[in-house]
Amino acid sequence: MRRCSAPFCLCFAALLCQCGKAPETAAGSSKHGLVGASLLTLQNPFFKVIGDQLTVEAAKSGYETLVVSADNDVARQSNQVKDFIVKKCAAIVLSPADSKSIVPVIQEANAAGIPVFTVDIPCNEPGVKIATQIATDNYGGGKEAGTAMIEALGPQGGKVGILDLKQVESCILRVKGFKAMIEAHNAKGGAKIEIVGELDGGGAKDKGYKAAEDMLQAQPEMRGIFAINDPSALGARAALEKAGKADRVKIVGFDGQPEGRQAIKEGKIYADPVQFPDKMGVEIAHAIVSHSKGADLAPQMLIPTTLYRQADAEKDPTLK
Repeated sequence: MRRCSAPFCLCFAALLCQCGKAPETAAGSSKHGLVGASLLTLQNPFFKVIGDQLTVEAAKSGYETLVVSADNDVARQSNQVKDFIVKKCAAIVLSPADSKSIVPVIQEANAAGIPVFTVDIPCNEPGVKIATQIATDNYGGGKEAGTAMIEALGPQGGKVGILDLKQVESCILRVKGFKAMIEAHNAKGGAKIEIVGELDGGGAKDKGYKAAEDMLQAQPEMRGIFAINDPSALGARAALEKAGKADRVKIVGFDGQPEGRQAIKEGKIYADPVQFPDKMGVEIAHAIVSHSKGADLAPQMLIPTTLYRQADAEKDPTLK
């Protein structure tokens, strides 16, 4: 899946576009209708890239796109979807704030005959119809994170904590993959890696900081932390620095956002499984167009991650 050392390098032009305002078509307006997209949070650059790329790519086929932020709030997201239904959108794109709680409003969209697509975060719940789900191979990425942690700890092994986000399906899969890789390592008789704590890092710097701080107090001998995304990994790093343990505890993050990759270059994070949000935005636009033409879509499209280490960061032209 790796095409360049900087997964966001393809997105700079797209980032100049404002979410929700697609470029005009030759006719001066959308030809095929409105695509409504409610993404988990536009405060996270990852979802901003998805929204921008979706907007640009859909415009090439005559669609206007309205991208809004759910702000991690399923009630807010449900209201946004209801608004999309009222607007009679040609398609709805979601990265669910809660894959279970969002079911009723997806069913409303289904009843209205509006195709629903998910991006990054799947909805695998019964009773809903999803045209296709486009996401990172989060389970595979979690296994890559486990590989990185095994490398980082070396022959000593040691105690490891996890900063998770249990209400988000993609993050659940990352943790499952991470645990599977650690269990496989331990079964081979290598230096034992023990998972001693799992706290909600909220997918954010402030919550990641607090969770890591609590974890360090409960497990002062901890040698590693796996965080389900870059913001929580950076929060954990700040907690380690405050505790004077920045050189003793290795952090593995997830995403490959610019700030995370810069931290990898500086040795603050050991490695990230890198996602490709630019490709997700493009592929979801292509799926909408194909579906509108009556094509059969695969139930899901998983985009593999690539493990990004300090050696990759040192060759990354987008970093300082």
